[in-house]
Amino acid sequence: MKLVIVSDTHMPRMAKKLPRRLIQELKDADGILHAGDWVDLSVLELLEAYAPTDGVAGNNDGRAIIAKFGLRKVLQYGDIRIGLVHGHGSNSRESTENNAFAEFAKDRVDAIIFGHSHIPLLKERNGIMMFNPGSATDKRRQPLYSFGILRIEEGKLNAELVTYEDKS
Repeated sequence: MKLVIVSDTHMPRMAKKLPRRLIQELKDADGILHAGDWVDLSVLELLEAYAPTDGVAGNNDGRAIIAKFGLRKVLQYGDIRIGLVHGHGSNSRESTENNAFAEFAKDRVDAIIFGHSHIPLLKERNGIMMFNPGSATDKRRQPLYSFGILRIEEGKLNAELVTYEDKS
């Protein structure tokens, strides 16, 4: 199973369309996960044209997006459990990674997907994969735009960050 992971698209302000590099990976995706800051539900329509899409709301998302997705969830793919949250959390003194990790302290998850910082991250923490795809459309101070690919094969997770220079 191939899941394309995006976050912090901030559309349509930061981009009017999905980047070509992202579309290349969406074409054969089995699913898409969005870790918040969609900004507009039109992003859902763009993504759903390629594969079933799920996600959570971020701190820049309005009531309609919050009502549709909620702020956190645990998704199950076979034996694999994935925590999905934006990561802005209630404690602004903590890092985005720490806020995301704390959200699932009482859950059994194999991976935590989060966004908010626009900083790509892929590492293991206490046996849990921590995965921030960065942003495909709003790199901020990062040198490159980015998104993620998560593959689930034979009960195992394999993740990669995809980076590129041009968001057109």
